[in-house]
Amino acid sequence: MPFVRSNPDDESARGEVGSGAPPFPGDADAVDWSDPDLVKVHYDVTAWDYEQRAELAETLAERNVPHQWLSENGVDELIVPEVAEAFTDAIFAELEAELGPFPILLGADEEGVDFPLDEWTDADLDTLRTAIVEAEIPHRWTGRTVRVAADAADTVDDLVEAIEAGEVASADGEGAPDGALHDLFAFADELARDPDDEPARERLLELVPQLAVDAPPYGLAVRAWATIVNHAEALAGALTQGAEPSAVERAAGELRAVCRPYV
Repeated sequence: MPFVRSNPDDESARGEVGSGAPPFPGDADAVDWSDPDLVKVHYDVTAWDYEQRAELAETLAERNVPHQWLSENGVDELIVPEVAEAFTDAIFAELEAELGPFPILLGADEEGVDFPLDEWTDADLDTLRTAIVEAEIPHRWTGRTVRVAADAADTVDDLVEAIEAGEVASADGEGAPDGALHDLFAFADELARDPDDEPARERLLELVPQLAVDAPPYGLAVRAWATIVNHAEALAGALTQGAEPSAVERAAGELRAVCRPYV
């Protein structure tokens, strides 16, 4: 969640508001934004695109949540009074589930590693942007240079190398079915625990024919995906050939192991 800060003089506990929260019960127009005692909460939405901001603004209006927008020194913030913080958090959670993941902005004073990409095409930059967002890596773009959190530098370095080698699926290409990677991991986990799990068997056998080694999920390197597909096909073969439960368990465990780093 892109929470920035609240008034440090007031640390009162927030209420709990679940997904699908009702409209804010107060009068949004009654908030006196000039009141020096008004405690405000700031949410950094600098990295959000136009459609995401528009959806946020529309939802805030529909829920009657009092708010303001602030753009200053290259930072865009949503501001709400503290009494509306729990309602706003619930809205962010809903939008995250519907539109997310959202970009996580690396703070200007946070340690990071720069990746200058002046020679890259716009298409490759878009691929990297999406992959970094989906991996939930804190980052900040300045022109064609991206600064990422220091502890994620190795991951981004691998992404950069894979994109330069043409080993990452493009945004407009035909990739794997939606959710295929997570489904493979889940089915493999179920079969590793119980090789006779009939629903898992059926769903795996239905999914595997839809996979291709050269059509990975968006943002995943081809070589990594090819390894996963090969193990999925091996497990499917064990199932269709009536292999012993121990062989199914072993094949499922191997598929689960190769999927685990990416889910």
